[in-house]
Amino acid sequence: MKTMKYILMAAATVLVMGSCVSKKELVAAQQKLEECQGKSKSLAQKYYEAQLQLTEYKTKTENLQSQIDEKNAQLKEKTEAMKVMQKTLDQSIYQGGANISKLVDEINASNKYIQQLVEAKSKSDSLNVALTNNLTRSLSREELKDVDIQVLKGVVYISLNDNMLYKSGSYEISAKAGETLSKIAKIITDYDDYEVLVEGNTDNVPISRTNIRNNWDLSALRASSVVQELQNKYGVNPSRLSAAGRGEYNTVADNETAEGRAKNRRTQIIITPKLDQFLELIDKAPATEDESAASAE
Repeated sequence: MKTMKYILMAAATVLVMGSCVSKKELVAAQQKLEECQGKSKSLAQKYYEAQLQLTEYKTKTENLQSQIDEKNAQLKEKTEAMKVMQKTLDQSIYQGGANISKLVDEINASNKYIQQLVEAKSKSDSLNVALTNNLTRSLSREELKDVDIQVLKGVVYISLNDNMLYKSGSYEISAKAGETLSKIAKIITDYDDYEVLVEGNTDNVPISRTNIRNNWDLSALRASSVVQELQNKYGVNPSRLSAAGRGEYNTVADNETAEGRAKNRRTQIIITPKLDQFLELIDKAPATEDESAASAE
């Protein structure tokens, strides 16, 4: 704008002095004026373009500032969310630690219970071994081959097939049963305070005998025959003896096959120590490994 002012002043000066200057000088002044006007126009155009750029830069700056403000708001929101998550995580870690501690306590309690079960099982096995040894000590190695003896939870089960004791389809003791019953009598008389239950069992095939109504009768009569044989022939105290019939209802095998029915036709002689005898056997039972180590210390 100042340049324009100078140009106009120069032009006025030329006009005033026009009568005093030559034509040549007037032409030069005229050219100078046109040159200045061109520069002025160019500068005005540049000024206009600069204004446009400035406006564009302001718009971009405003947009960038808006984006920065938005990013800052998002960052602040994320920071707050991270604080909440960190707090939740800290609480979870604390609670998790408490839960882990509780879990460890439960595992330790379970391990202790399992150890107690193992010790009880070892004690029970030791008791069974002691009881078997005590009850079979009167039999020789050869005699033990003919007698099936099992000890379960301190109770002795001697199982005999019906063809070892009775005549076919009968409750009468056969002649060949004497050798077997004599061996069992040795076991019973060796511990004369133990209770003895003789239990008869049959298969599910109905019996047709005039003096036997059904398998209940047959099983009970067979048990009674063994009891009386032990009493009368081998001198076992009858006050220790009991006879029971289980009929066809205490199976150990499937009655659908001949082999299964043969296994179900059996007589069990069950020898049970009294409570005080159990305690005595427990004292005599072999020590477990843990107990042996403890006593060594």
